Amino acid sequence: MNRLQNSFMSIEQVKDTYLTNRKIDGNNESQQNNSFEELLIKASEKTASNEVMFSKHANERLASRNINLNDEQMVRLNNGIKQAKEKRINESLVMMDNLAFIVNIKNNTVITAMDQDTNDSNVFTNIDGAVIV
Repeated sequence: MNRLQNSFMSIEQVKDTYLTNRKIDGNNESQQNNSFEELLIKASEKTASNEVMFSKHANERLASRNINLNDEQMVRLNNGIKQAKEKRINESLVMMDNLAFIVNIKNNTVITAMDQDTNDSNVFTNIDGAVIV
């Protein structure tokens, strides 16, 4: 039993290891403790401020279909993702002009992209919401 107890870290050891940032200034070592709540808020702010990313597959589709997004379209796409996030959509179809994007909202990532000319079937699967911007 004693061997088992020694193989796990205590809550205090984990807290000291992961929730303490140390900054060394010359001979002085200052320590800043962050609560879990503070770390969670910082992480969510980073995620919320991130703009949309494109998966490798989506980048290949954009290139093969000669789809180039301008700054105004990127703003609209980010706004569409924000609206989907507010409605708690997980996988969204975001439609803009004659373009369609399948977006993983949690990861802020476009999974695939298509335009009206290259989309043969006009059928979208594995989505739980749609946003038109």
